Amino acid sequence: MVAFKKYLSLVKFSHTIFAMPFAMIGFFLAVRQIHDSQNNQAGTTFSGYAYPSPDLVMKFVWVFICMLTARSAAMAFNRYLDRSFDAGNPRTAIREIPAGLISANSALRFVILNAVLFITATYFINSICFYLSPVALFVILFYSFTKRFTPLCHLVLGLGLSLAPIGAYLAVTGRFDVLPILFSLAVIFWVSGFDIIYALQDIEFDQSQQLYSIPSVLGKSKALRISEILHVICAVCVVTAGIYGSFHWLYWSGIAVFVGMLFYQHSIVKPNDLSKVNIAFMTANGIASVVFGIFVITDIFLN
Repeated sequence: MVAFKKYLSLVKFSHTIFAMPFAMIGFFLAVRQIHDSQNNQAGTTFSGYAYPSPDLVMKFVWVFICMLTARSAAMAFNRYLDRSFDAGNPRTAIREIPAGLISANSALRFVILNAVLFITATYFINSICFYLSPVALFVILFYSFTKRFTPLCHLVLGLGLSLAPIGAYLAVTGRFDVLPILFSLAVIFWVSGFDIIYALQDIEFDQSQQLYSIPSVLGKSKALRISEILHVICAVCVVTAGIYGSFHWLYWSGIAVFVGMLFYQHSIVKPNDLSKVNIAFMTANGIASVVFGIFVITDIFLN
C-alpha cells in the first residue's frame, strides 16, 4: 500500500482531474451520436436511453484504463527524464525519484508497464485506436524532451492532453468528427495557458539550466499575456462547440463556470505576486474541468 501511494504521488494522480472530464465528454458525445443515428434509421424521434449494452460498458472501462495508463506513463517518464533537474530545483527536490523514494529504474519500468497496458487496452477497443496508440504515446512522451529545445513545450503538453476527447470519441464511433475536435482544440489552449502560469515558479531555475519555457524566455508579464490569449482562444473553442453542437442551457451554464475560472486564475496571479499560482493551477482549473464536464454530459443526456 505504501509503494502504491508512492506511485500515485509520482504521477500526480490528482491531476487526472484535468483531462478525464473531457474524455468523458468525448465518450458520451459518441454515445449520443450512435443513439441518434440508430433512431434516425428506425424512423423514430424517441430521445430516451436504453440500458447500455455490454459492449458499450466494456468500451467505457477500456477508455478509462487508457486514460489512466497513458497519463501514468507520461507523468512517470517526465519524472524519470527530469530527475537530475528536479534534484537541483528546491521546489522539486522532494519528488519521489530525487528524494530516493522510488528508484529511476523502477520509474522507467513503471513507464514501460503502463505503455504496454495502454496499447493492450486500445487493442480491445477497435482497430483505429490500436493503430493510433503508438502515435498517442509518442506525443505524450515526447513532451518531456521539449523543454530542452523549445519554449513551445506548453503547447505540446496541451496537445497530449487534447487526445482525451477525440480518443474517447474514436473508441465508440471509430471515426473523427468536428465536435470532439473542437473540444480537443479547447483542451490544447486551456492546458497550455495554465501550464505557462505554473511555469512562472521556475523562471530563474530554468534560465540557469538552459531549459525553455515561455516565462523563462519572455519574462513574467509577457508570459501571462500569452496565457491570457491562449485562454481567450480556448473560450472561443468551447463557445463554437456549443453553437455547432446545438447545446442547451446546461451547456452554457457550464461554459459560464469554465470561463469564469479562466478569468479568476488570471485575476489572482500577477507578475509581482506568484503566491497563488497553485490555487490558479489546481483549484481553479480542477473546478473548471469537473463542473464543465458535469454540465456538458448532463446536457447531452437530457436534450
